Amino acid sequence: MAPRGRPEAAAMPKRGARKRLKFRADDVCSERVTVADYANSDPAVVKSGRVKKAVANAVQQEVKSLCGLEASCVPSEEVLSVSGESCDSSDEMDTKESISGRTASRKKKSKRHKENPDGDGGEEYPIDIWLLLASYIRPEDIVRFSLICKKAWTVTCTAAFWTRLYRRHYSLDAYLPLRLRPESMEKLHCLRACVIRSLYHMYEPFASRVSRNPAIPDSTPSTLKNSRCLLFWCKKIEGNRQEAMWEFNFKFKKQSPRFKSKCSKGLQPPIQYEEVHTNPDQDCCLLQITTFNFIFVPIVMGMTFTLFTINVSTDMRHHRVRLVFQDAPVHNGKKPRLDQGVQVVLDPVHSVRLLDWWHPQYPFSPKA
Repeated sequence: MAPRGRPEAAAMPKRGARKRLKFRADDVCSERVTVADYANSDPAVVKSGRVKKAVANAVQQEVKSLCGLEASCVPSEEVLSVSGESCDSSDEMDTKESISGRTASRKKKSKRHKENPDGDGGEEYPIDIWLLLASYIRPEDIVRFSLICKKAWTVTCTAAFWTRLYRRHYSLDAYLPLRLRPESMEKLHCLRACVIRSLYHMYEPFASRVSRNPAIPDSTPSTLKNSRCLLFWCKKIEGNRQEAMWEFNFKFKKQSPRFKSKCSKGLQPPIQYEEVHTNPDQDCCLLQITTFNFIFVPIVMGMTFTLFTINVSTDMRHHRVRLVFQDAPVHNGKKPRLDQGVQVVLDPVHSVRLLDWWHPQYPFSPKA
């Protein structure tokens, strides 16, 4: 037998070559053409984006058969030219419309920017209207009112605003220190601070806040951390008890917050109202600790307060207070080192009170 011929090796398709789709005119009809055919079409079939001649002829025959006309009445070249031109013209119109839309939007934005260079919107009212509205707000709503706009904030800086606020809530029955009485409120120096202090004597919502403070706080105050001790003094208290008690006072100044932009002053009042906003005790508070016995306390003025704890005393009947002072503040959540600071232990303790600068029992100078 003759040897069989070796079958020829099948030609491997070239790598990267795309398979061309064959078009059949019979496939183009209303029953077989779907949206998926156009969505999944191969871009290699039609590169120019125009309709092929065979597709145009098939569509033309389909349309003529539906309309009852012969397909030979209109040549296929006109269909191709019209379809190609319509495709190109539609693309050109889309590009022109998109370009014109972009330029129109840019013109509108430039007009808006020219009309409002500062980006301000809405109506601007004169400062007299804001001063009139300020006569009807409550003392606890002053901050909200000042945040409405810049003119509303400027009104809260004026001497007229604080004078009207004082007269509105003044009552003859209220006991006021000499500096907070009406004859002393004519001075512009420290007017804002004096009005705020007087409201804690006369205004019932503010006075009730102060009266609710317990002798021993429920939780250890954390607002004094990294505060600087300005003054320290102690005095003997003669009360109803047979034995006298001792009161230790620490005056602190809270550390101003740090800003990333290195701007620690914040928003400053207008120059003509600086005297009204002057307050020597701004950001100051008084830590008042009353003990049953006299306890020696080392000198801590000028040092930084880093640790404050309130625990139960050794006799399980009173409290024990521990204060730690250091030369430099402690940042980034670090714990203070007790071996490097000055530690003050007060035991037994009768009461612990933290008084802000506006508290009625906070000591302030009558010349302020």
